Amino acid sequence: MSTAASTAVAKPKHDEGRLAQILVAPIVSEKATRVGEKHNQVLFKVLRNATKPEIKAAVELMFKTKVEGVTVSRVKGKQKRFGRMMGRRNNWKKAYVRLAEGQEINFAATE
Repeated sequence: MSTAASTAVAKPKHDEGRLAQILVAPIVSEKATRVGEKHNQVLFKVLRNATKPEIKAAVELMFKTKVEGVTVSRVKGKQKRFGRMMGRRNNWKKAYVRLAEGQEINFAATE
């Protein structure tokens, strides 16, 4: 006479398929390098509908590091001119991922 609650399997907090898509690309620039050295942070371009817990889980899953915190920033797309027509680049979201002490992510490493 077992109950459904006692036989239920613990459901994972985030779907691994979604977590694999959250991080679009790392941001490698002078500002990103300066922030990374000063505050032990890494910058990523992420999906616009990604949440802080999802970003944290995605970085921890993909890079096997401990994340201390995540700060996000929404970046508005720029107005651009294409000949006579005015266009607009897409809005996007930037994530500042603060790594735990002693942790690092090396994008230049080749294995």
